Amino acid sequence: MDRKDFLKYGILGSGIFASGPAAASILNNNIDEIKPLEILGFNHLPTSNPQVMANIVLHKAAKRGYANHGWLESYHSFSFASYYNPEQMHFGVLRVLNDDRIAGGAGFGTHPHDNMEIVSIPLSGALEHKDSMGNVAVISKGEIQVMSAGTGISHSEKNKNTKEEAKFLQIWIIPNKRNVTPRYDQIKLNAEERVNTFQQILSPSPNDAGVWIHQDAWFHLADFEPGKSSDYQIKKSGNGVYAFVLSGTATINGIELEARDGLGVWNTDKIEVKANSQLEILLMDVPMAI
Repeated sequence: MDRKDFLKYGILGSGIFASGPAAASILNNNIDEIKPLEILGFNHLPTSNPQVMANIVLHKAAKRGYANHGWLESYHSFSFASYYNPEQMHFGVLRVLNDDRIAGGAGFGTHPHDNMEIVSIPLSGALEHKDSMGNVAVISKGEIQVMSAGTGISHSEKNKNTKEEAKFLQIWIIPNKRNVTPRYDQIKLNAEERVNTFQQILSPSPNDAGVWIHQDAWFHLADFEPGKSSDYQIKKSGNGVYAFVLSGTATINGIELEARDGLGVWNTDKIEVKANSQLEILLMDVPMAI
């Protein structure tokens, strides 16, 4: 898809990302939206990017898309809204990874989604959530929020604090089931469970640790002391893992990473994560084929 089509279809909304009555609202929304995706499976092929190796793709923090809307600063690891990079459309079913900062008292007004698994992880501050299912909640650092948009949901997310900014990760996963009943959940995480180990915070099963989504995906957080290392075993054949460094520095499979760098690895059953300093890292284990 070239940039002209990317922008055209983004305005109209279509495919798995927006359809039906929701499209009218999307016409006025140039921030919290994505464009239709040509289903390639491996997003980074073909490409001439030298940072793509046989089974590894490196996304440096400084190379991410960036948008400043005054009340919102957002860094995009994958193409989103007005940021279009044909070599960074998605990593398997991982479609959106936005690193957002919202000014005090500001936020995303009510807007629609459908057929997407939407995960929010606050990094500082608190967000007030309201949705069309009647949920009203506040999510803070140390918690995780998930929405299955399914047949359609409208929601708003606003900074609860009027004087301090809120920071959070906004992550969208393409589901393996369409038109499910929309749902919302949030849980508090125990930070002690990720000291020098991988803490599961998301899975495909409602009976497993963390929140769950309609996809064969697993998310883990880790907080490693300097010099500590551990292997992460990929959960399912055909999955890859996308590592996102929240703070500190790391080496993964021999590649050095700094804060906010992303590294995707596939066609392997494990990766080795080593902390070169105090390290906070998020691992997203996702199917590579859509």
